[in-house]
Amino acid sequence: MKKLLLLLSTVLLSINIYAQISFERGYYINNSNRRVGCYIKNTAWKNNPSKFEYRSSLNGRSKKISITSVKEFGIGNSLRYVRKTVNIDRSSGDGGRLTSNKNAIFKQETLFLRILIKGKGTLYQYSDGNLERFFYSKDGSEVEQLVFKKFLINGSKIGTNNNFKEQLWDKLGCSDLDINDIVTLRYERSDLVNYFIKYNRCEKSKFVNYNKAQEKDTFHISFRPGLNVSSLSIENTTGIIDWKNADFGTRVNFRLGFEAEIVLPFNKNKWALIVEPTYHYFTTEKELSNQSVSINYSSLQFPFGIRHYFFLKNKSSIFFNASYNMEMLLGSEIDYETGNDLEIAKVSNFAFGLGYKPKKGKYSMELRYMTPKDILSNKSFWVSDYQTFSVIFGFSLF
Repeated sequence: MKKLLLLLSTVLLSINIYAQISFERGYYINNSNRRVGCYIKNTAWKNNPSKFEYRSSLNGRSKKISITSVKEFGIGNSLRYVRKTVNIDRSSGDGGRLTSNKNAIFKQETLFLRILIKGKGTLYQYSDGNLERFFYSKDGSEVEQLVFKKFLINGSKIGTNNNFKEQLWDKLGCSDLDINDIVTLRYERSDLVNYFIKYNRCEKSKFVNYNKAQEKDTFHISFRPGLNVSSLSIENTTGIIDWKNADFGTRVNFRLGFEAEIVLPFNKNKWALIVEPTYHYFTTEKELSNQSVSINYSSLQFPFGIRHYFFLKNKSSIFFNASYNMEMLLGSEIDYETGNDLEIAKVSNFAFGLGYKPKKGKYSMELRYMTPKDILSNKSFWVSDYQTFSVIFGFSLF
């Protein structure tokens, strides 16, 4: 086990060195309004940055530059940030920190705002931890926050200030837009992006959807067949009935699973949550000195955990999983020809996987190691050592 973990650590370190977040072609505009072409380290910021790292050439020396020196920067066709001095309300939306004041409390700050839609009506986003605010401008006017705030009513009930709907209706209304387009809006990126697209189309204004370049499939289902290489040994610790001890050796069995993956929308889609219901079985028979013993161990396993992708230059990827594995037994026991049988216990353990996806990501292969478990932990004076190593093939259904 230690050798395998050491090997995995070495491989992951090598991958991490090779697959660092890349510098991508971009630009920034300095305070003299000069546009500077460069390569920017694209970390797909979850929080709006106040500085970034860049290189003058792809293999050049890295430098950092801050918001005080940059009016605007962008990467490819996917990311645009502009420096704006705005009034922002940072009131908490957490239930335990709400106040009875329903009005926005503004403070002037200079921020990099991310452009989502640029046109006659422009939509901006600002994120900082759990804080998310949206801003707008019309025909190049001053940038204003779209106001949404939760507050307390009578000290317990939560109310919402949805002033952003009035702002949109008053400032960004159009003949082809109905009041219902406003009433049903949520203060969320997808809803607001769709509204600004409708508005610009209604105004027959050319616009750029920078949000579209960032959109990716965030939910996947995969069929995951494979092979389990498992071994089991059991031992009675009293020494009185050591004739019941058995080493069942190593067996290769099929495994069958379906995986659901939710890709998290930050850090360039490098992180995902996974759950993989899997059918597992281990059956074999052993001849002892005076009788035979057989095992029938079958279960539904439910590993759930987190996955991290390392994207390679050829657009393929290597990934690492860490999961906690629970199971539901399906009538499992160790059956002796004579004497008492042993009921197998339901035991959870951990799983660690290393896998590869080629360029288009429809197929994958994974090597998975599961930590040993004692499947006789429910029996006094019995110990067992059950280990499994899996080779898993993935076929993405959608």
